[in-house]
Amino acid sequence: MGLRIAIFGQALFGREVTERLAEIGHEIVGVYAPPEGSRPDPLAALADQRGWRLFRYERFRRRGRAIPELVEEYRNLDAELNVMPFTTAILPESIVDHPTHGSLCFHPSVLPAYRGGAALAWQIILGETQSGVSVFRVEGGVDAGPIAVQKRGVAISRTDTTASLYFDKLYPLGVEAMLEAVSQVADGTVSFTAQSEDGASFQGLVTDEVARIDWSRPAQEIDRLIRGCTPGPGAIAEHAGETVRLFGSRLLDGDCDAPAGTVLGNEGGELLIAAVRSRIAVSKIRRGRGAKLAAAEAGIEHGARLGS
Repeated sequence: MGLRIAIFGQALFGREVTERLAEIGHEIVGVYAPPEGSRPDPLAALADQRGWRLFRYERFRRRGRAIPELVEEYRNLDAELNVMPFTTAILPESIVDHPTHGSLCFHPSVLPAYRGGAALAWQIILGETQSGVSVFRVEGGVDAGPIAVQKRGVAISRTDTTASLYFDKLYPLGVEAMLEAVSQVADGTVSFTAQSEDGASFQGLVTDEVARIDWSRPAQEIDRLIRGCTPGPGAIAEHAGETVRLFGSRLLDGDCDAPAGTVLGNEGGELLIAAVRSRIAVSKIRRGRGAKLAAAEAGIEHGARLGS
């Protein structure tokens, strides 16, 4: 049985989930995408192409209260289910709880671990070796609602970045998990499992303070920080009074006696940098407000010492 679905999402993931839901017979009664920015949003573009009602609001609250006219506009859609494949919008309860079947949301971790808006990055930064995806009903605290579908066992390799973990591994799994959860709601077979607080964790966003490299830390930690900050915001170091951001990293074999942070040269487009008793190879660098460049082309000379 097809459901009347309102979508709250963005980007390619939001687009693919929405397109697939329409293909299998669900009615998309409204699409909520971010306000127009410098780049076209794929989900908004799909809504335009398909003639679905498209809404692009920056916020749904004013002075901490739901904006009444937006709530009324939403309720007039008569949605039976809200689907949130990739959203950063903070929705009021008057929207989240309104549909007959509530709201389903995607999260790129095995909940209750790594709640919060930077789950992908933190899994790499903190050295997890396994990941997965969860689809949960929105209620209670942040990412704390009962689980509808969960898929585990995704290996995080020693070279994964936030980008590769998401796009190569969790993205396709997440699309299938969302479709599975919606289908279970539609046919009445969904079974929600309350999240345990055992093993629960919440991490904040990866700010510039978090992203700053402390070259006295073990090489493995620095490597994970750079990979977790790729594609953004980049792990931060200092060079000649200028902020530089490092993207993409490999931990190299062999010992190194040079002081941590010392540039050892370049190889194959990568910049080789000393870490504590080790070396890392960095693939891209952005200096100041400049463009992101292949690290070996960033103009950081052999023998330079990067600071924290």
